[in-house]
Amino acid sequence: MARVGLVVNPEAGRDIRRLTGGASVVDNHAKRRVAACLLDGLTAVPDPPAVSILPDRAGIAANVVEDAPDGVAVDRLDITVEGSAADTRRAAARFRETADVIVVLGGDGTTRDAAMESGDIPLLAVSTGTNNVVPTPVDGTIAGVAAAVVATERVDADAVTRRHGTVEARAETPTSEKRVTGLASVEVSDRSFVGTRALIDPADLVGGVVSRAHPTEIGLSGVAGCLDPFDPGTGGGAALHLCDPGEADRSVRTVVAPGVTATVGVERHRRLDADDPARFDVPDGVVGADGERELELVDATVEIAPREEGPRLVDVRAALDRAARAGVFSPDTTR
Repeated sequence: MARVGLVVNPEAGRDIRRLTGGASVVDNHAKRRVAACLLDGLTAVPDPPAVSILPDRAGIAANVVEDAPDGVAVDRLDITVEGSAADTRRAAARFRETADVIVVLGGDGTTRDAAMESGDIPLLAVSTGTNNVVPTPVDGTIAGVAAAVVATERVDADAVTRRHGTVEARAETPTSEKRVTGLASVEVSDRSFVGTRALIDPADLVGGVVSRAHPTEIGLSGVAGCLDPFDPGTGGGAALHLCDPGEADRSVRTVVAPGVTATVGVERHRRLDADDPARFDVPDGVVGADGERELELVDATVEIAPREEGPRLVDVRAALDRAARAGVFSPDTTR
């Protein structure tokens, strides 16, 4: 039987940007409703796929199992949860061996954690977090229909997924080497501590590298998109070195965080080929990934490069378009 692996992150969408900016609130009740809608969407096809869901301490998974629609078999993944990002990574690693599609309800951080372990299994990321550059803003029911037609092979997964690149940073300090990987971006900040993790103040940003760029996106990808938009599947990326807009020859007005629009000064901007690194000297600062601070650094040199290897993301619109044209939703119609 086809199977969908489901991750619902109860911590997604709960960081400080709810207080300092205008980020929308997606509480655990709302996430439970999105998950319930997703399961209902699976019933759009005969013999819908079974579902394994990552358990959680907030009780979301327990409610999803209890309220599952008739005809959809749902079980909780047999895994010990810690209440951290490691739960998502371990679940995705298990789903890589057992699932036909992995569905993630969360933001960029949750999607990144799943993507690091999903391998070649199609990944459908539904936006329920704070930073939502990579996840799709789509109704949960529609996402469920898309997951169903891909998992049950009613559409060709290769035709409705695209490979999303990543961005990898390697930081060398006097005493060690550290690495961090982002999906949409890796950012360098002169803020000297991780703190609440969220990157909020554009004045803190020194620059970074993005794997995608468009003015509709938030954060560093949006800055790059105001200069030279490109899709995530085109390969390569772009490097930006930022500065005070009052001292810059070039600046852009863009959305740097949910509810925060600012003018950002651009000292340098250039497109990068895959594996072509950009270098940043960090006397005292932090390297972040997808809008979240990750590594505290002192006297470090950071090389950041776009990589072609990344998750296979499901294009919901393409999946449903192909399914409709194949008669998946009208099996009794004579063509």
